[in-house]
Amino acid sequence: MSNSKPAAKDINKVVLAYSGGLDTSVILKWLQVEYDCEVVTFTADLGQGDELGPAREKAERAGVKEIYIEDLREEFVRDFVFPMFRANAVYEGLYLLGTSIARPLIAKRLVEIARATGADAISHGATGKGNDQVRFELNAYALDPGIHVIAPWREWDLNSREKLITFAEQHQIAIPKDKRGEAPFSVDANLLHTSSEGKVLEDPAAPAPDYVYQRTVDPEAAPDQPEIIEIGFERGDAVAINGEALSPAALLARLNDYGARHGVGRLDLVENRFVGMKSRGIYETPGGTILLAAHRGIEQITLDRGAAHLKDELMPRYAELIYNGFWFAPEREMLQAAIDKSQEHVTGTVRIKLYKGSANIIGRQSDYTIYSEAHVTFEEDAVYDQKDAEGFIKLNALRLKLLARRNHNVK
Repeated sequence: MSNSKPAAKDINKVVLAYSGGLDTSVILKWLQVEYDCEVVTFTADLGQGDELGPAREKAERAGVKEIYIEDLREEFVRDFVFPMFRANAVYEGLYLLGTSIARPLIAKRLVEIARATGADAISHGATGKGNDQVRFELNAYALDPGIHVIAPWREWDLNSREKLITFAEQHQIAIPKDKRGEAPFSVDANLLHTSSEGKVLEDPAAPAPDYVYQRTVDPEAAPDQPEIIEIGFERGDAVAINGEALSPAALLARLNDYGARHGVGRLDLVENRFVGMKSRGIYETPGGTILLAAHRGIEQITLDRGAAHLKDELMPRYAELIYNGFWFAPEREMLQAAIDKSQEHVTGTVRIKLYKGSANIIGRQSDYTIYSEAHVTFEEDAVYDQKDAEGFIKLNALRLKLLARRNHNVK
């Protein structure tokens, strides 16, 4: 089946990723008008903290008969966030991929709902300038090569907030009062992070206003006393906090609470979008920042040097695949298999001290440790003959000596 833009007459039903906000409310009506089709709405609870009841009410008022509102928090953390954290994935050295990792799950459910309802297409509210359009669509095509995607921002002429509001008023779409003016910035949130960009954040030289931060306290205003927590791991995944076993979503939510209280996980980043431009974003990933530090801490004593270094070499490529929308691509799955193999003995506990924006490891232990105090002690030992290091150094120096001799003779 061709993926070229479908004619309106060929579309009878569309599944829309729907938040209930101004943009997707306008899209819902626009699809009904422009394509003269039935719209199915899909709203995912990924832990963004919003009340989802209004989304159902708005969809009902718009005449939608099939409304899907799903709690995907456990699946999100278990099947997407945790596998990513096994890799210690960080994009461009800093970004913990909070928005990127949510998109494949949403795309997956859009495709599944389209199949279940007999829909001809799926639709999303991502703009033509951003990464999300790429992520939604690449992941959807990977799961259903024949799926049609309708991306209104690439089709319509409603290319400003004023035009969107005018369209909404013309079609009796309720407009939140704070949307009648220019929105100060755009926000995307889920259980892993909060992302803010646009408007007051577009000048990378200007500090972000304090009100942009929504999930964490200012580190300077955080408690004056540090807090120590212990995170338990099994095969690379966090499973407990302070000895209490928790489900994936509950564990991440608990870490978010700790991190938020201590101002952990703030990031002001200018990143390279897949579509080619640079953009500035303010990210808050309190629980994820703690989790990354803890996971690297338990790996320090359970991973062999060769495996650890290879993981670190593979990680930037793995992170870039997620950022660019290739979660369901074979190369990401190949890398995941290698990463998961490395995690077989990444089991144990890590103690972390949280204090005014920092999350520092202060201890780690594991039944699978390969750390040997007998080998590293500065005291007398019976397991390591220091004289052996001389031959090791001479063999490693051999090529350097030969190069130096050659270079000296050439001069």
